Amino acid sequence: MSLPVRDDLVGKQPYGAPQLPEAIQLNVNENPFPPSASLVADLAAAVAGAAGTMNRYPDREAVALRTDLAAYLTRVTGVAVSVDQVWAANGSNEVLQQVCQAFGGPGRTALGFEPSYSMHPLLAAGTNTAWVASQRAADFTLSVASAVAAVEQHSPAITFLTTPNNPTGTSLSLEVVKAVHDATPGMVVCDEAYAEFGSTVSAVTLLGECPRLIVSRTMSKAFAGAGLRLGYLAASPEVVDALRLVRLPYHLSALTQAAARVALAHTDELLGTVEAVKAQRDRMVAGVAAVGLTSVPTESNFLLFGPFDEPSVVWQQLLDEGVLVRDVSTGPGLAGWLRVNAGTEPETTAFLDALAAVVRS
Repeated sequence: MSLPVRDDLVGKQPYGAPQLPEAIQLNVNENPFPPSASLVADLAAAVAGAAGTMNRYPDREAVALRTDLAAYLTRVTGVAVSVDQVWAANGSNEVLQQVCQAFGGPGRTALGFEPSYSMHPLLAAGTNTAWVASQRAADFTLSVASAVAAVEQHSPAITFLTTPNNPTGTSLSLEVVKAVHDATPGMVVCDEAYAEFGSTVSAVTLLGECPRLIVSRTMSKAFAGAGLRLGYLAASPEVVDALRLVRLPYHLSALTQAAARVALAHTDELLGTVEAVKAQRDRMVAGVAAVGLTSVPTESNFLLFGPFDEPSVVWQQLLDEGVLVRDVSTGPGLAGWLRVNAGTEPETTAFLDALAAVVRS
């Protein structure tokens, strides 16, 4: 059956990654540590309480949740962040979609530095925002000079910066973020989905001097809340007001708001897994080198490794060994590379054993 799909969407592929429960899943950058029994109990109690009022719409402004998120950002960045500077939605993808809806659209352009997060151009396409890609250096870094040159050339309405960058794991300096902001009259999005795993200072510290800066984060990664679907941003109150114009009514359910607040109340416990994740990541880095392969220096919970002449074949061989990684080799600038996220100690060992077996064969 032929449908009148928009011309610019014809032939495009939806975002996705294989979900194969029978394999060790190291392909979607999840935190491998599940919530503790005490946290599960608190989540159950909070959700049960929210369920008792499900006949009513949730707080469409999510004020209590945003207050908690502002307190968390204040704590971890050392910058006083107020509730009117914070917005939340169903995962950071919806946050970024709302940014594209409010500041992109027909006749406007979004700029990204590839390789980077593959959803950025898809979100642009979904909002009929033209996408322009500038290339990172061969080592996947991004300099002030090249970033500013791209902004000045394309005059984007939205510029996406990602740190640590997915899928390379490389981080940006605040100097790049500030220079890009100062070089464009458009909005600058600093996507910090993996910030808790990195060592660089958050771009939240620039909000006071960069009024068009948006810092996006998520609870899917370090907070081990991939199933929660809660993303958020920090920006000026004026940016938050603009996003209210395009958000769907009551876009965050009462259950999501209740569960996210419980997770934030358990911040120390949840972020207590970060060092364990980084330790397994570092084991992977060492193990990849031990079998004669290369990995890109990473400040996240994953690493890019290779290069391979036939990455799709290696991907299948690893899957045959029971380990699922991400084949990113068809992405721009990623020919030959695969990506794997850190697992538990047994999962990491399984990956390293599988990789060694594949290399030997």
